[in-house]
Amino acid sequence: MESLVFLVALVVLVLAVVAAGVKTVPQGFQWTVERFGRYRTTLMPGLNLIVPFIDRIGHRINVQETVLEIPSQSVITKDNASVTVDGIVFYQVLQAARAAYEVQNLQGAVENMALTNIRTAIGALDLDETLSKRDEINDRLLQVLDAATQPWGVKITRVELKDISPPANVVASMAMQLTAERERRAAILTAEGIKQAAILKAEGDKQSQILAAEGRLAAANRDAEARERLATAEAEATRVVSKAVEDGNVQALNYFVAQKYVDALNQIGQSPNSKLLLMPMEMSSIVSAVSGIAELTRNAKLGETK
Repeated sequence: MESLVFLVALVVLVLAVVAAGVKTVPQGFQWTVERFGRYRTTLMPGLNLIVPFIDRIGHRINVQETVLEIPSQSVITKDNASVTVDGIVFYQVLQAARAAYEVQNLQGAVENMALTNIRTAIGALDLDETLSKRDEINDRLLQVLDAATQPWGVKITRVELKDISPPANVVASMAMQLTAERERRAAILTAEGIKQAAILKAEGDKQSQILAAEGRLAAANRDAEARERLATAEAEATRVVSKAVEDGNVQALNYFVAQKYVDALNQIGQSPNSKLLLMPMEMSSIVSAVSGIAELTRNAKLGETK
């Protein structure tokens, strides 16, 4: 019986020793090991062995990237405008031992460090720069916080300002300014449109006048050419008639004069206003001319018969 009790006690002792010496670290964590109160080593994810009852687990450090909410705070800008700012900080523990023993309350330390540097960064800018240079502020905060937390074994991966809220009166003024700016741009665009329309219309009128002038010039040239050819024809006809008269053929002159009479009467008769035709000329001349034409025709027929 005593042997059985001893055996059971020995098994329990062995189990207790194994349980105290075997440690399983989950993925994403690192555990620090202390011996007699001093840091000895860091246990990585997986199965680890420590000296039972001598070594103990000190801190269980989460080495995953952590998102830290930065609470909103009121910040005074360089031009004395009060704005409310909040943000988020992404950080990751790279050295568990430093994060465990170089700083107390790592998360609180990072949060306070971020709050302080946000006030410093925004206090160096005026309101317009604060609202328009958010990326630059984020980059500056990232560099400053990363450098400040390196002794803690922490890497700041990203800093984002979530919201920057100016006072209500400043928001109203900004809205009025934005409206005025849009109205100014609209007025400029309207004026530009009117200007372009006037220029295009003037260009169109100019081209139209040029084309009309070129048309008149071409028509005048054609008229001059026609008159020149007509004058040439008249001169040639006069020369032929003069030659015929010179050769003793007086009927040619009668034909020429009669032809002129007939052409003049034809033009007068084709006029739309010629309801009444008056002929203040001597009719005997016309008859003589017509007789000349008849005589010419008769002579021409006799010539053909011969």
